[in-house]
Amino acid sequence: MSERLRPRDLAFLATDSPSTPMHNATLEVFEPGKRGFDYASVVDLIAERIAYVPRYRQRLQAVPGRLANPVWVDDQEFDLSYHVRRSALPRPGTMDQLLELAARIVSRPLDRHRPLWEVYVIEGLAEGRVAVLAKSHQILVDGIQTVDLGQVMLDVSPDQEPLGRDEWRPERTPTSASLVLGAIADSLDSPATVLSTTRSNLGSFLRTADSAVNRVGQVASALSNRRPTPESPVNGPLSQQRRLVTVATDLADYRRIRRVHGTTVNDVVLATVTGGLRGWLMTRDEALYGIRRLRAIVPMSVIDDELEPTSLGTQVTGHEVNLPVGEPSAVVRLLQVSHSFHGHKETGRAVGAERLAGIAGFAPTTFHALGSRVAGAELRRGFHLSVTNVPGPQFPLYAAGARMLESYPVHPLLPGHAVAIGVTSYDGQVFYGITVDRDLIPDADVLGQCLVEALEELSDSASDTRPRAPRGRKKQSPDRRKPR
Repeated sequence: MSERLRPRDLAFLATDSPSTPMHNATLEVFEPGKRGFDYASVVDLIAERIAYVPRYRQRLQAVPGRLANPVWVDDQEFDLSYHVRRSALPRPGTMDQLLELAARIVSRPLDRHRPLWEVYVIEGLAEGRVAVLAKSHQILVDGIQTVDLGQVMLDVSPDQEPLGRDEWRPERTPTSASLVLGAIADSLDSPATVLSTTRSNLGSFLRTADSAVNRVGQVASALSNRRPTPESPVNGPLSQQRRLVTVATDLADYRRIRRVHGTTVNDVVLATVTGGLRGWLMTRDEALYGIRRLRAIVPMSVIDDELEPTSLGTQVTGHEVNLPVGEPSAVVRLLQVSHSFHGHKETGRAVGAERLAGIAGFAPTTFHALGSRVAGAELRRGFHLSVTNVPGPQFPLYAAGARMLESYPVHPLLPGHAVAIGVTSYDGQVFYGITVDRDLIPDADVLGQCLVEALEELSDSASDTRPRAPRGRKKQSPDRRKPR
C-alpha cells in the first residue's frame, strides 16, 4: 500500500508558494579527476545511486475528494534526464556568474507533478572546475525514510567502483477507487487520521482565505503609497527572486578562537554571524539601540539513545538564540552567544562535532535539509532568521572521481524572512551560504564582507603575536575569504 503524506509534511507543502519555494539546495564545486567530470558523469552516478533513495523516483498523488492526505506513488514516466540538467557559464566562468545563475535556479518552484528534486551540472568555471547545484523539497528529506541525494552521491575515495544501474520498475499507480478505499480503511483503523485530514483541509481553507486578505491589504497599502513596516531589516514581504552570497574561511581560525576563549567552534560561528549582521546593519545606518538583539533559530543535533542511529530526523531540535548585534565588543558577543548554549549542553544530549561528522555515510546536505525543516516548524516562535551550522568531514569527498572543493548550503526563505544562513565546515574550511530576498536585501554582498571582517575581529582578539589593525582602517582580506 502507498505511504501517506504525514500531516507535518503537508503543512510544509502548503507553505510552498511562488514567493516561498520550500526546497533546500546545495552548491558544490568540483575539480575533475583523471576520468573527467561532466554532465554524463553526474547522470551515470545518480542512475546507480538513486536506488538508495527510492523517494526520489516517487511523486505525490492526491486522494479524490481530499478524504485523506496525498500518497507517495512511483512516477510511471520517471525521466532522469528531466531531473538532471546541464548548464554552462561563458568560459572562464567566475564565482559571481555562478551565484547569479544559481540564484535564478533556486528561485523557481519545483514541479508538483513530478518527483520533487532537480540537479544542475554547471560547466565552464575557471580552471576547468564544475559546479553541481542540487535542490530537493523539504518534504522529500525527513532523515528517517529518506536522506538527501547528495549524501549518497559522495565517496571518501576517488577510486570507487561503479555499482551499475538497478533494474527498477515502477509499481502500478493506485486507481481513484483504491485511493478512496484506502482513505476509508485508514480512517477506520486510526481515528487520528480523520482528525489529521480535517485539520489539513481546514488549514488549507484558512490559508487560502488568509492569502486573499493579505492581497487586499497589499492593494490598499499600494494605493496609499504605504508599505507594511517589517519588524526588523531582515523581515518583510518577499518577492519571487533570491540572491546568494558565499563566503569561504579557514577552520583553523575558529579552532584558535575557540581554544583561547574557551568556547566551541559553533559558538565562534554564531558570534561571526552576529558580528557580520551588526556590521551590515551599521552600513545601513540602522538604529542599533532599537535592534539590540536578533532572535535566531539554530537547529541543533541531540542524542537519543532510544532511537536508531539512522533516525536523523528525530535527533534535530530548534534552539533559540538571541544574537547580540547591539554589543560593540567582539569578545563579549562571543561569550554571550556561548552562554546561550549552556543550557543545551548541560542536558547531556548535545552532539559534539566529532561524533556528528563521524556518522557512517554522513554528508552535511541531509542535516541542512533537516535544519530547514526544524526552522519551518518553529516559525510560530517569531524569530528573525535561521542559522544552521553543520560540521562536515575534515577530509576530501569525491563524486565520480572528482574532488569536492567547496560546499555551500542554500536554505529556503520562510514567509516574511528575508535572510537564511547555512554554514558547513569541510576539509579544513568553513563555508557560508547566505540566501536573501533579492528586493529586500539588495546589499547582500555587503553582509558577506561584514562576515569576513567579523571573523577577523575575533581572530585578532585571540592572537598573541599578530597586532590589531588600527581603528578605522580595513585590513586586506585573503582571496579565499572574499564573499562571493
